[in-house]
Amino acid sequence: MSKAALDHYTRSRTHELAKKGIRINNINPGFIRTAIIDRLGLPPQEVEDFYVELEKSIPMGRQGSSEEMGKTIAFLASGDASYITGVTLVADGGLSHGHPL
Repeated sequence: MSKAALDHYTRSRTHELAKKGIRINNINPGFIRTAIIDRLGLPPQEVEDFYVELEKSIPMGRQGSSEEMGKTIAFLASGDASYITGVTLVADGGLSHGHPL
């Protein structure tokens, strides 16, 4: 729910902020491997099995990394993206486009 609220906030503030020369953008990351799952206390093999199954549902066949998300944020903040505002950029390896039947 918090992601949806941030998406809406990004869209709703675009017009007002653009008039002030401020760009507002948002990213929706997909599955990014962090230590949160590792800290659940599950057996290591169970954690690995979870990640193997998860990656089968991602069209790119892998999870993203925090470094990739950082580069995405840096791009949106850079001069290369100077005409981009009001965007929610999905960076999920294609997962949001559904799984083929």
